[in-house]
Amino acid sequence: MATMTAAKRPEKAGVADQGGVVPPVPVKLRRRPVVVVTALALMLVGALVSAWAYTSLANTQEVLVARVDVSRGQVITAEDLKTVRIGVDPSVSVVPATQAGQLVGQRAAVDLRAGQLLVPGVVTGEVYPQPGMSTVGLSLMAAQLPSEPLRVGDRVRVVSTPGAQGDVTPSTVVVFDGVIVAVSPRDANGATDVTVQVESGVAAELAARSATGKVAVVVDGRVR
Repeated sequence: MATMTAAKRPEKAGVADQGGVVPPVPVKLRRRPVVVVTALALMLVGALVSAWAYTSLANTQEVLVARVDVSRGQVITAEDLKTVRIGVDPSVSVVPATQAGQLVGQRAAVDLRAGQLLVPGVVTGEVYPQPGMSTVGLSLMAAQLPSEPLRVGDRVRVVSTPGAQGDVTPSTVVVFDGVIVAVSPRDANGATDVTVQVESGVAAELAARSATGKVAVVVDGRVR
């Protein structure tokens, strides 16, 4: 009887025949939709950033900028320019670095500031002195100049007052009309070198009077 009972004893489901060990139930992994969408979004953003970086690099070019401040009318030298690589919108006209040699020796048509991007038209090939005119150099102290710095293009009068004892009389005052074509920074002695264009017929006399140190500059008009 004991043998028959043992033979008919039902086996428990999920119990192994040997050792009574239950085999593990496989775990089904479920992908959360949010995780999948986030991963795809990150991949898309990465692709867009890569495309933008590639496009930006392809659009960069070497262009010219001003290394230092350059006043209008000042002759441009190689030391006044430098090359930078930037991305430039196709609608913006710039001066390529390869044209640096074409700018050197010309005059600035406008005031340039250090770091300013150069565009076509910032230089002029105008040559001084113009026909029928001459240029005269003046070395002037602060008392002989207006308080506002002179600029290239200023219409001026150079007033000579060489009185014997410093006297100023109508007979000793001589006036020369001219235009400023160059201005140098004030030197260690406080003098400012100025080049003025005047009519050729009076240039020699102005040069002689300037050598006495008894001249002053009056500004009559300024081209903005």
